Amino acid sequence: MRLFDDVLASVTSRVLPDTDPAGRVRQIELAFADWQPQRHQQDPLHKDLSAVARVGDCLFVACDEAASVERLQRQEDGSFGDHTHFALGDFIDLPGGPDGEMDIEGLCAEGGSLWIVGSHSWKRCKPKRDETSREGALRRMEKLEREPNRYCLARIPIEETQPGLWAPVRADGQRRAAWVKFGKQRSRLLQWLAGDPHLGPFLDVPSKENGLDIEGLAVRGDRVWLGMRGPVLRGHAVVLDLELKETSAGRLKAHRIDGRRRYRKHLLDTRGLGIRDMRLDGDDLLLLVGPTMSLEGPAFVLRWRGAVQDDESGVVAPERIDAVAELPYRLHADHPEGLELWPEAGPDALLIIYDAPGPERVEPDTSTVRADVIRPGGSASAPGAEPMERADEAAGHPDDDATAPRNSGGQQSS
Repeated sequence: MRLFDDVLASVTSRVLPDTDPAGRVRQIELAFADWQPQRHQQDPLHKDLSAVARVGDCLFVACDEAASVERLQRQEDGSFGDHTHFALGDFIDLPGGPDGEMDIEGLCAEGGSLWIVGSHSWKRCKPKRDETSREGALRRMEKLEREPNRYCLARIPIEETQPGLWAPVRADGQRRAAWVKFGKQRSRLLQWLAGDPHLGPFLDVPSKENGLDIEGLAVRGDRVWLGMRGPVLRGHAVVLDLELKETSAGRLKAHRIDGRRRYRKHLLDTRGLGIRDMRLDGDDLLLLVGPTMSLEGPAFVLRWRGAVQDDESGVVAPERIDAVAELPYRLHADHPEGLELWPEAGPDALLIIYDAPGPERVEPDTSTVRADVIRPGGSASAPGAEPMERADEAAGHPDDDATAPRNSGGQQSS
């Protein structure tokens, strides 16, 4: 397996040929009911997937514009269908109401529970140039909006109603739904981050502008990792690492890690890419990374070796980050958004779901979309890739840190 620091020497602005993703072994059809749970959604569910988690014969997926999770059941032909919609307002007290956008970006099934995280991000209004004057569009872009449901970090019990079939419930015996406290203005998680020297300045910056934007989620026991699409700090993506406990009020609260902060903070050199999803694989953490802001660019699956053993904050040494696979991208289509282990296709196989799927992935008459199962093992860089440093120099923008020596902590010399 090749070190990511060696592999990610590709040009971020190139568009790869219209070829299969590296190591793709099959596609899996995901069939949804032909309806939209929220009237404000711009796209049907199957075209707007943002997170995925598997348990038994079920796939739970989420759409970032809805306040729900969708369950698909495994069919005899290996596809997933029999779509069931679960409104999260039935399990969680949502300050923005049951119809408010949650911007769900992470799902994880662990220990008989379904974990859910929203982006926790601000958003800037779009200019709507076709509907107003130039000046009106400019004024509209002054407006920042917060959706209080986006501040959700919750754990919902799931019960096996029949072999392989799981459903969320508000309570199951002594187990009950619990969440980090959040309200219409802010969440307890953001309060914990408010004084952070790295993250505090980005809390009120909109997502897609390198503001705080949580998109990755991985869980083991009471330990929760949150991967950030933004901010990216001098090319480093951020992973928060919390140990949560449930209080008597059905709330989740983080232990103090070092007597002061309630989280560990890990920085990984991703060469400017943000985290789009995460999944634990043994003691390693797999990360799906891609562009931070509203632009097109490459996506990779990375392996942070021994992540579970990292019990202190710090910058992760680059030799512990391996490139597992590069996912070829296309302009305005097939944006990798979700990652899940897929062991029946091989010990290293992964399921990848996409936002804005290309037309060849979609069967609109049946509300069906195709996800990819990949088995890493081929070349992690596409043919014709040009080293990033050489590309920068050719463009007249040499990276003055490109050849800087690295110390044992993985930080570049300033």
